[in-house]
Amino acid sequence: MTKEPMTQFGHSKLKNELNDLKKVQRPETVEEIDIARSHGDLKENAEYHAAREKLRFIESRIAELSDLLVNSQLVDPSSYAHDKVRFGSTVELENLVTEEKAVYTIVGKTESNPDVGLISFHTPLARGLMGKEEGDEVVIALPSGKVEYEILEVAYKKIDFKE
Repeated sequence: MTKEPMTQFGHSKLKNELNDLKKVQRPETVEEIDIARSHGDLKENAEYHAAREKLRFIESRIAELSDLLVNSQLVDPSSYAHDKVRFGSTVELENLVTEEKAVYTIVGKTESNPDVGLISFHTPLARGLMGKEEGDEVVIALPSGKVEYEILEVAYKKIDFKE
């Protein structure tokens, strides 16, 4: 299996969630199960069944996060030049038809959150921008159709906000 690139921001976010699930949520849920079990008949005990379902979800998420972290490759975008669009680059674009400007940072798929400007390097937009430089005009085939952009700026900007 190929390693999935990830920034320190994304890696820390996943590790923190995994730690919370293992050390806080799972023990609390096990305690909820014990309390619900003490209420008697398990067949008709909604609290018990809800807690067991919650524990199954937590265990599933722990496995998923563990797998993501094992198969991740930590990439430090600050360690290389951003003279071209690369993984970790923050790119300012202008739509040449509508003249709308947008800023995106290219990250790994698990870190992606388009609402705050974080796009996966797997997206058509990111793939179309990779390797391009400031001043380049590119036509990118998006699900909504072809869009022509001008790259106004390519830089590295540390991701340090909370989602």
